[in-house]
Formats: sequence, C-alpha cells, structure tokens
Amino acid sequence: MALRLVSDFDLGKDVLPWLRAQRAALVAAGAGGGGPGVLENNYESLRVLNVERNGNIIYTYKDDKGNVFFGLYDYQTKQNEHLYTFEKDLQVVSCSVNRERTLLAASLVQAAKEGRRNELQPGSRCLTLLVEIHPINNVKVLKAVDSYIWVQFLYPQVESHPLPENHLLLTSEEKYIEQLHIQVTQEDGNRVVIKNSGHLPRQRVAEDFVWAQWDMSEQRLYYIDLKKSRSVLKCIQFYADEHFSLMFEAPLDVSLSDSGFKLVNFGYDDLQDQEKLSKHPTLCVFTNHTGSLCVCYCPNFDSWEQITYSVLYFHKGHGKTFTATLGHVDSRVTKGITFLSLDYYVAVYLPGHFFHLLNIQHPDLICHSLFLTGNSEVIDMLPHSPLQSLSGSLVLDWGSGKLYRALLNQSYLLEFLWNTRLDCEKLALLHCVLSCGRDPRRLEAKIIQWISENISACHSFDLVQEFIIASSYWSIYPETSNMDKLLPYSSLLTWDTEIPGITLVTEEIPLPLMKVHSFKGYWEKLNSNLEYVKYSKPHLHYNNSVVRREWHSLISEEKKGKRRSTVYVRNILDNAIKVISNLEARNLEPRLTPLLQEEDNHQRLLMGLMVSELKDHLLRHLQGVEKKKIEQMVLDYVSKLLDLICQILEASWRKHNLHPWVLHFNRRASAAEFAVFHIMTRILEATNSLFLPLPPGFHTLHTILGVHCLPLHNLLHYIDNGVLLLTETAVTRLMKDLDNTEKNEKVKFSIIVRLPPLTGQKICRLWDHPVSSNIISRNHVKQLLQNYNKQPRSSVMDKSSFSVEFLPLNYFIEILTDIESSNPALYAFEGRDNVDAKFVEEAALKHTTMLLGL
Repeated sequence: MALRLVSDFDLGKDVLPWLRAQRAALVAAGAGGGGPGVLENNYESLRVLNVERNGNIIYTYKDDKGNVFFGLYDYQTKQNEHLYTFEKDLQVVSCSVNRERTLLAASLVQAAKEGRRNELQPGSRCLTLLVEIHPINNVKVLKAVDSYIWVQFLYPQVESHPLPENHLLLTSEEKYIEQLHIQVTQEDGNRVVIKNSGHLPRQRVAEDFVWAQWDMSEQRLYYIDLKKSRSVLKCIQFYADEHFSLMFEAPLDVSLSDSGFKLVNFGYDDLQDQEKLSKHPTLCVFTNHTGSLCVCYCPNFDSWEQITYSVLYFHKGHGKTFTATLGHVDSRVTKGITFLSLDYYVAVYLPGHFFHLLNIQHPDLICHSLFLTGNSEVIDMLPHSPLQSLSGSLVLDWGSGKLYRALLNQSYLLEFLWNTRLDCEKLALLHCVLSCGRDPRRLEAKIIQWISENISACHSFDLVQEFIIASSYWSIYPETSNMDKLLPYSSLLTWDTEIPGITLVTEEIPLPLMKVHSFKGYWEKLNSNLEYVKYSKPHLHYNNSVVRREWHSLISEEKKGKRRSTVYVRNILDNAIKVISNLEARNLEPRLTPLLQEEDNHQRLLMGLMVSELKDHLLRHLQGVEKKKIEQMVLDYVSKLLDLICQILEASWRKHNLHPWVLHFNRRASAAEFAVFHIMTRILEATNSLFLPLPPGFHTLHTILGVHCLPLHNLLHYIDNGVLLLTETAVTRLMKDLDNTEKNEKVKFSIIVRLPPLTGQKICRLWDHPVSSNIISRNHVKQLLQNYNKQPRSSVMDKSSFSVEFLPLNYFIEILTDIESSNPALYAFEGRDNVDAKFVEEAALKHTTMLLGL
C-alpha cells in the first residue's frame, strides 16, 4: 500500500485490558459493579471522545446501570487513568480535560431511551459541566440549553509549571464560539479548586459561522461565515495567555448553505445523522511547517460516474479542481471522500475507487502528484470507516477507536516504481520516495539500481536528469525555509500528457488578507509565501544560464591566448577544490571508478563558477541566513550533484564487474563496457542540457570507453558532435597504448587532427611517426613565417646543407634557416627527435608541386 498506517493507539489493546483488570480487581474485592468496572456486554459503549494537544486520549464507557465513566490514556507513559463518573444515564456530546488534569469539562444530553425521566435540568436538552477532579469535588453548570455544546480546553506551550488560569472554548450549535477564563487555586495542599466559580469571564470568539475546524496541535480555529452569500474563511490563533488574534480572511468559492452546520476535529459526534453528514460538503484545512495553507473541498455527489473535488493552494496563489472517473456506473460511492494531511502531501481517498497523492509544495504540474485507481490495493488501502485527519499526520478512526500515524510507504513506492509503465507515475513516485527522507543513501542506491535497469524507459522526461535535480533538492531543502522557491525541484517546466482517469482545471485564487503585522513561526513562513506569490514574477529558481555564458567566455579566451585576472580565475578554481574536498569527505569508501584523479580544468572552472553564482543567488534572496551557512549549503549542493553522478557510475561499474584494465586501449571491448559507455552517454546528455558540472576524469573515461566500443566512423561522429571530448589524458594514453598498425594509425591521425592546436603539438611529440613529424614541421614552419619580414640577405647559404634538385624548395629552406639563425632562442625547434628529414623533404616537395599544379 502507498500509505502505511502505524498504530499509535488502539482502544481494544491499550484500554480494554486495563478495564478488565480493574473489573476483576473490584469483583475480587467484593465491590460489585462500582468504580471504573464495566460488564462484558457493555464494552461496545467504549469509544474515543477527544485527542488533546499533548497526545492524551479521552475516552468514555458505561456500566450496566448506564453510569458514564471518563478515562484518560497518557500518550507518554502509556498508562490509563480514571477521571470521573456521572451516575446518570446520559449520552456524551463532548469532553476535554486541562493540561494539569485538575479540571474536566463535559457536555451531555439525555440518553435516547423511551420511558426514561429527564436526568437534566428542566427545559434543557444539553448540559455543559465543569468538574474539579483533583480531587473530585465541585461540579459547576456552565450551560443548560436546548442546543448542543462542544467543549475544548486550550493547551499553551508552557509546560514548566501549572498555570493559574485555564481557558475553555465553548462551541454552540447556535453558531457561536466563546472563551471562558477559569482561575484556579490550591487549597489544603494539592487540592485544586475554581477560584472565580461564581462568575467566569466570557469572551465571544466567533459567531454566525456555518463550518469550523479545530487544530489541536497548533491551537488554531478555522471557521467560515457567509458575507453577502459569499464564503469567507477566517483563522484565529490562540496564545499561552488569554490573548487570541484573527490572523487572516480568505474568500472561498465554495457552496455552503447558511442553514448547514458542520464541525471538524471537535471530537466524536454520534448524535448527528451519519447519512446526512455524508451528503454534506466535505471541507478541511491543512497546514505544515513550511508555511503551506491548503483548503480541500468536495461538494455533494451528483453523479455515480465521476467525482469532483478541489484543493486551494493559498500559499501558491492558485487552486486546482480535479474530476476523477469512478469506473463502472454500478460501482456506487457508499463512503464519503477522505482528505488526509501527510506533511509535504495531501491524500485524497475514496474507498474502492481511487487514491490521489497531491504534492502541496510543488503543485504546479500534475505529474508531480500520484493518482492510483482500479486495483484491489487501492480499494483496501485504508479502513472504510470514517477517518479524521488530525495534526502531525495523525489519523483517527472513530469507528474502531484507533489512532494512526500516516506515513508514505517507502518500500511499496519503490516496488511500484519498478513495476509501473506510465511516465507520469514514475515521475510522481520518484519525488514521493525522495521526499520520505528516511535513510537517503540506501534510498538513492535503490533508485540508481532502478535507473540502470530502465535508463531508456522514460519518453516524457530524462530519468537521470530528474533524479539528479530532485535528489540534490531534497538533500538541501530541510536546512532552511524558502529553498523551494530558490532551487530547482524538477527538470520539467511543463507537462502536457494526459493522466489516465483524471482531469483538472487550474485557476488563480484571491490571496488571504493577513490581519496582523507581526509574524512568528508558521505565520512568518506563510506571509513569506504570500509575498512571493504577489511580487516574485518570474520565478526565482536558480539556473545555470549565467554560468554557461561565463564558462564559454573563459574557454574562448583561453583558446585565443587571452587571460582574465589571475585572482579571479584562482578564486573560481579554489571553489572547485572546496567542492571536491567536500565530496571526498562525504564518501570515505574507496571508489572503483577512476574519477576525481585528474585536473580537468574545464570541469573545475564550471564547478567553481556554479558555486560562485549559486552563492550570489542565495545571498540575494535568503534574508537573515548567515553567509557562512549559505556558503556551506552551496558546497553541499554542488557536491551532491557530483556525488550522485559518481554513485550512478559506481553502481554501473560494480554491476558489470569492470576492472582497471579497461583503461588501456590495447584490448577489445566487452558487453559490460558497452553498457557502462551507454550509461555515461546518458549522464552526459542529462548534464549538458542543464549545464551541470561533471566529476573530473569523466570525459577521459568516457572517451576511452568510446574508443573501445565504437567503430572509427561512429567514434569520429561522436567527437565531431561534442559527445566525446578529447582530453589530454585520454589522448596521451591512446598514443602510448596503441601500436602503429594501419588501423591504429588511422585512429591516431583522425584524433590528432581534431585536437586544439596547442594540445595537438604536445601529443605529436609523443608519437614517433612520419605523420606526427609532418605536423610538427608544419607547425614549426608556420611559426617561423608568421612574423617574417622580407629583407635583403647578405649571407650565402652553405650549399652542402639540405641541397635538393628542386630550386624553389632550396630557396624556401634558405629563408627558414635565416629566420632560425636570426634568433636561435626564440625559434628553437622542439620535437627534433621525432622528425624524419627525408619524409619532410618529400612532403614539402609534394605540397609545392600541388600548389603549382605540376
């Protein structure tokens, strides 16, 4: 299953055995049915009521007399505690306990049994009580009304000492929410009592709303009111003291009725008709630590053939409306749609039909989200009972009383990655797996193994390119906020291919209007996201376009013999040295591949330029981050790019069991070398289009394998088209390893003539052959004649030297000798040992006759 539910709490395992033990102890003591014991046939009354901010779970059950018991499961100690008993046959609407467990608030209604007298106050349907439970003492009636009331204590972050004042939210079915301020004091040692029980100050928080959601982890209240028939989403943040603030207002284009009323995450509510609730529009708000704000909405079903739902990405300034096909017409929707928060993703689940994993950090392209449908694993992925998504990826199954922690199933996603055939699923799965972040080295090794088996399997995107970019992004992303806006997440800018089973419409949406001016924590990040949407067009994602221009400029100047400032070039090369040192520090195991063992100044320049440009980019846009930290992040990022390339090559080298002798030219190529050469070519294609650096030594190894694997005409075609780069190291080894057979002479000569002039002159001196002598002689003569000025000659040449019958050649030799003798130090002839004088004479004569047309 793509989603793994890890059980954090189970009523049947964590509470029921304790209740049975309590019952057995009471029976053994002859206490009968008093205390927290229940009879066997009453165990079905056991259910979860609430999950508090600290993870503690409040539950209720009834004994055989109908008395209502409240218990608490401590999430930290894994222990149960009996809180309070109402010795009346009532039905619980809501319950909450304060952090110190000294006060309990509960809302109860008359049990639905015929012929029973009214246990509550005359004229009231719902009774809301506040009870002192440390020890059990006074009971205060907060409300006795005909409408339902839901209670919730606020939990401040302060954990060091008990607070003198508690704050309780009361949410009424009459569409208002108020806050009660309850002062407590200690009497007779540890006895805690309500200090101001005669008059509890109240403060109206919200009113006239049609929908509300409580975020217990962040202590936030979201609610929607209708202004002039338009829905407006509002959020209130509660703080450690009695203070609270309206944080934002955001218009919503959703259809909600003024007569409707729905609460989310206010505890279990079995008083409302579940069938009626399933027809009510499903709406929930999700946030995460990166400053995201998503509203998920699904209107009432109006068709058995398809379902429409929307996700509003307020932190990105747009919303998407999805329409999913439900398959067979007779396959009716029996359960409502479920939205689940999964950190960087939101899951949309319709039991028996589909599972949609939406990328909320990068929602622009649908291919970065995973849509699964039409198989039994999807149908049975999650429980079919009502699920509620709480904060921190917690999921509560009200029906079974189980609390889960929802996680992406990394193993399943990897297995699915191996088996799927659709490019859109491969892309989405790749990003899902990398976002999990657990044991990244092992994860990358498994993905690389998959890439090596499927290197040519993707047609819509470059697999190697996407892996390098995405993995590098996730390696640096958690270190600071706003990296999602500054670093590339994917190699793709657009996606036009249809996703089977689903269509979407994207629309811009109005941004939330922030109602405060000072931000901290989550609100600072959300505001930063909103400011980015408002003002940052075009996007600020880094690319290597500036590096490309500067690198080409430096290489061009080098070819022309020009030089930039020595300090400038040295700084760039120093950056490269730092990257390679950082890369080597990451990997302590010896490498099988001969990478990072040569200078390769061109790649080092590219490396250093990327470090310099990326550092400037982050310094411009990352406010409040130390320069030293940014410099280290840049080194880590560029090192990661290179490390991933090294890892791919290492895996391929190891898989095909290559040995160091493949680096020699005097042997035939094997199938393994062909496979590695193919992988290296794909890596080169991936990095070239993004202009990413390669590990020094990559081009040398690639060229050596190319000479092994390719026929001469293919080899020259690869060289001429820039696929193979002739490094001095590779060509030097070729000249030394290959003997002078006719076939090898063709290879050597074809490569020498394609070398840059300066490199060609060096290489020619290593090859003892008439062809190299000819090239050396030509270069020498060219150098002599470049600055030649014709002047009257007074000296007479020694006729015995270089005398030939062809008079023009004699005259030419005489001029060259004069130039050499005029400045012996300047025109000293290098490489004299490899020159065949007879061959040079014949070549010069032949060349002259050709020019004269003889």
